[in-house]
Amino acid sequence: MAEIREPIEPFGLFSKDRKKTLFSKIGVVGAGKEGRNIIRLASTAGLEVIFIEVNTERIEYALDRISKGLDSRIENWGLTPGEKKSILGRIKGSLNYDDLKDCDFVIECIRYDKVTGERDTYQRQQAFKKIESVVSPEAIIATNSTTVIISELAAALKHKERCVSLHFPVAHPEARLMEIVKGYYTTDAVYQKILQFAKMIKCDTIDVSESNGLVSMRLTVVLLNEACQMLMEKTARLEDINRLMVVGYGMRTGIFQIADVIGIEKLVSLMEDMFNEYGDMKYKPNPVLWRLYRTRQLGVPTGKGFFLYDENENLIGPNPFLSNNQ
Repeated sequence: MAEIREPIEPFGLFSKDRKKTLFSKIGVVGAGKEGRNIIRLASTAGLEVIFIEVNTERIEYALDRISKGLDSRIENWGLTPGEKKSILGRIKGSLNYDDLKDCDFVIECIRYDKVTGERDTYQRQQAFKKIESVVSPEAIIATNSTTVIISELAAALKHKERCVSLHFPVAHPEARLMEIVKGYYTTDAVYQKILQFAKMIKCDTIDVSESNGLVSMRLTVVLLNEACQMLMEKTARLEDINRLMVVGYGMRTGIFQIADVIGIEKLVSLMEDMFNEYGDMKYKPNPVLWRLYRTRQLGVPTGKGFFLYDENENLIGPNPFLSNNQ
């Protein structure tokens, strides 16, 4: 009987010459709410993720919030404790940009300032330069934003063609949707790779032209402004306006809850940006939003926004501040 021989190298556990899998390791700069959502999606899909934060306290906080989010998925979505352990094992926090060097895809998610609600464009440009200085020329660099024009961020880089803009709506953790924006310099090859990444993390995609607010925020803020106007006019109670959008129109959460999750400070900043860009009053923040912003009632993170929340971010009821100040 003839001896059968098969080359074992393609099946080996360690092959020095094996081609690296696309998106085998991704980086995230900034682990705020949006950054943590991306980290969770990527690590759940089996990808190794390293995220950069400003101090060890922020790293520990991010890992704790991700862990608690996975606990919720165990309770409500069928995730097993073993799967949670595997997901967390694929996540690593770091203070050093040099640890991004092996990543083939890095997403900038610098948090909004809690006081101003802004993310400075210069700060993000510096982050892009730091990322480019350590990753390979083929690595894709992205920003997760709704108002920043990716071409402006890419303009200062040597390899402008690999830059792209993404946005993951985070009002609901299971809303698997990604807005993709090709910049002036972005190549079609990079865009196709991002489509592949979206499939890997089980996200549907929306192709959006470079524009302030994209699709998601332009629709959201107009609806929110009108809801706030009705609140000022005492057309209906806050909780009833919110409930109508859930029961009547099938939204997972009402518009006021969405605002609390996104963050009042972020919304005010985004809306001012859009108003300055388009000059249309429909984007100008309603006085109700300014009242919440100025009194630092910024939504879920502060425990007060349109609604009140407990220490576990569970909704308690409508904020009496609004009914007392109309």
